[in-house]
Amino acid sequence: MYTGYFECATPATWTEHVHETHELLWGARGVLTVEADGGFFAVPATLGLWIPAGVVHAVKSTQGTGFYCSHIDAQVAPQLASRTVAVTVPTAAQELLRHMSTFDMDDSLRKGSEQVVLGLLDVVDARPMLLPMPTDPRLELIARALLDDPALDRSLEEWSVEVSISVRNLSRLFHKETGMTFAQWRIHARVRVALGLLAAGYPVSSVSRRVGYNNPSAFVQVFRKVMGHTPGWYVSSLKAGNHHSLAGSE
Repeated sequence: MYTGYFECATPATWTEHVHETHELLWGARGVLTVEADGGFFAVPATLGLWIPAGVVHAVKSTQGTGFYCSHIDAQVAPQLASRTVAVTVPTAAQELLRHMSTFDMDDSLRKGSEQVVLGLLDVVDARPMLLPMPTDPRLELIARALLDDPALDRSLEEWSVEVSISVRNLSRLFHKETGMTFAQWRIHARVRVALGLLAAGYPVSSVSRRVGYNNPSAFVQVFRKVMGHTPGWYVSSLKAGNHHSLAGSE
């Protein structure tokens, strides 16, 4: 089990890759996103993301983002899940992970510490972190454009012209591949991007503009509908270390 810390002075991208080890991303400060298992995960400061060995994934971070990455031997570690999942990483587990990567330890003590860490990790509902990604190339183009710039305000009709597909088929495909209408998916995409911006310390007024809402009140209303609480409550929960602050309502 080895842990490294990444400090991104500039925006960073790790294109699709795979590990023979389980990977745990945790302690994120800033905006860290992961694409894996057909979904887009926004990794908050209060939770970790467990990526099983053999799962193809890509990682992006914005300027100023910092995060820890722990690799766990798949031959000796239990399989927490067969798919990418959110996990709690309690303070005790964080301290042990940092300690094991900083100090020499005899084999028996290290193995015991590794088992303690694994025992402290707890799988939680990842749905509020997860945004399903469409696989159709035309829809994928739209989805990535909206994640890169959630303030884009093109209508479904405009996108249909952009990707050369009828409005009816575009609407049908979006629902088939994501389980949401185009409008619902765009709202959820905006909220997922907003989670990272709020965690990075941007004020609500700035975040609302960045994700496409000129009126902060409208943004707060949408955020509350998706997440079950206000942006202010979410930020307060991050500061308090509340691991359940991501329990959304949809």
